[in-house]
Amino acid sequence: MKPAGNNGYCCGHVSILLESYYQLTGLMIDFEGQPETSAKGLFNAPFALISHGIEAEPVFNYANKTAMQLFDMTWDEITTLASQYSAEQPDREQRSQLLREVKSKGYIEDYSGVRIAKGGRRFYIEQATVWNLTDADGAYYGQAAMFNHWHFL
Repeated sequence: MKPAGNNGYCCGHVSILLESYYQLTGLMIDFEGQPETSAKGLFNAPFALISHGIEAEPVFNYANKTAMQLFDMTWDEITTLASQYSAEQPDREQRSQLLREVKSKGYIEDYSGVRIAKGGRRFYIEQATVWNLTDADGAYYGQAAMFNHWHFL
């Protein structure tokens, strides 16, 4: 269940995830060490972390092991999924509003909402932080969500 392919991408993307989070919240997610150590630590963390890109219909481009388990998907499945499909049809407008708010404010804390796994199992996430991903020059890369509170419905 580990990320396939280019470790350079994962390390680079993880750097953007961590740096953006720190710049917006002032909080660090610290795994002490080289980028490879941070990438491995974040991938194996007990909280869920997932991000999507900047396509017209954004596609997930990263999920750690916890997020993949919650969504019941492999790396290849989740990184080809349009992120809007992580919510059921009735909840997609609420999700879109959330992402617009994040885009304008930079981040939000304490988001809650229902998500759906591949097999149809629904789960409720609580106290999620959702933030914009930007590099050191301010280039926009998408959005990420991190949470460690959820329960199955």
